[in-house]
Amino acid sequence: MRLDPRNSVILDLEREVVVLIRRIKRVILERARAIHEDLTPAGYLLLAYLVEKGPSRSSTIVDAFDLDKGAVSRNIHTLVELGLVTKERDPGDGRAWVVSPIEGVGVRVTGLVEARRDRLAELLGNWSDAELMEFVGMLSRYNSTLD
Repeated sequence: MRLDPRNSVILDLEREVVVLIRRIKRVILERARAIHEDLTPAGYLLLAYLVEKGPSRSSTIVDAFDLDKGAVSRNIHTLVELGLVTKERDPGDGRAWVVSPIEGVGVRVTGLVEARRDRLAELLGNWSDAELMEFVGMLSRYNSTLD
């Protein structure tokens, strides 16, 4: 079957998005392993969220990630077991729990993010500011369209 030119370009777009997804998965796995050898990519994303947003209730995490309570609970349990977060009763509501990264974890996560950003800046060093802005604008438009 022969594709018309537009469908051919859309197929190329799908291929490039798949490559991007693979790269992102690899980066997240590398970051997870840099924090703890047993940390999963999903656990890393949850931990990074807590570092960025601060102590959070499980229900807030469920909403932020659009996951079921069980998946979030299992990931929190693993993070606690790995010694990366604490889980304490919410002082404002004794029925709820608040999850917080332990001291020092935020610095490690932030360091990994900054190192990756520096590496990306280095790799994109030969892109002009206009090219970067155009790419970001088009990627943003693409993501908005898919929402």
